[in-house]
Amino acid sequence: MEATQIDLSDIALKIRREIIRMVYNAQSGHPGGSLSVTDILTVLYFKEMNIDPNKPKDPKRDRLILSKGHASPALYATLAIRGFFPVSDLSGFRKLDSHLEGHVTREVPGVEVSTGSLGQGLGIGVGMALAGRLDGMQYRVYVILGDGEMEEGNVWESLMAGYKYNLNNITAILDKNGIQLDGYTKDIMPMHDIKSMVESFGWNVIEIDGHNYDQIHEAVQASKNSDRPTFIIANTVKGKGVDFMENNPKYHGSPPESKELFERAMKQLGEQI
Repeated sequence: MEATQIDLSDIALKIRREIIRMVYNAQSGHPGGSLSVTDILTVLYFKEMNIDPNKPKDPKRDRLILSKGHASPALYATLAIRGFFPVSDLSGFRKLDSHLEGHVTREVPGVEVSTGSLGQGLGIGVGMALAGRLDGMQYRVYVILGDGEMEEGNVWESLMAGYKYNLNNITAILDKNGIQLDGYTKDIMPMHDIKSMVESFGWNVIEIDGHNYDQIHEAVQASKNSDRPTFIIANTVKGKGVDFMENNPKYHGSPPESKELFERAMKQLGEQI
């Protein structure tokens, strides 16, 4: 599907509205990190990835692993709007009779891997990329991580493996919003210079504004032409698009608490109320 930058903005707004609707209706979920990763998912699913919603298991498809699986509202909304399943299904988020569990589950059409235990996604992605090479397949693997997740040791083991096997068919994207469950990442486990740290593991590292569609697109294109695995540091804003959620650790895992806050968020995201 081709889409202009204006189209991408419209799509991202739709995704963000669905995120807020989902967590408000469920009175549960993780809106902050879902809103921060929305623009990255929008560019990947509506501009970059080789996918067909009618053939979710096509062996030639590109793969995406949302390693920060608590941001499930963003991935579910993206997949629904992209056509993998009806948008109406989103109303069942986190309800007993729904397939849309709180953390990403592979029971949902278009989801490659169930995630939620942080630190596992990049290792799975490295395995998928290596399998693709061994099978002579041309698909690419994308893995999206959170910056709190970078505290997990197995992320760094996976970086070593990606370099060892010279997997230039994998692109890891760090949704660097600066906040994790218990507060700001700089207070909990500061990383002095993550760009240099990842570069020292042999990866091609690109740093961008994770809300700028042109920069996201250019970085992904550059990763396709790299002779090494690529790690994109996407600087983002937690809660992007909703003023009372932006850069507020409270909304890592809390929905709008009242109808007034819900309507305020939806108006800011373009809904006519």
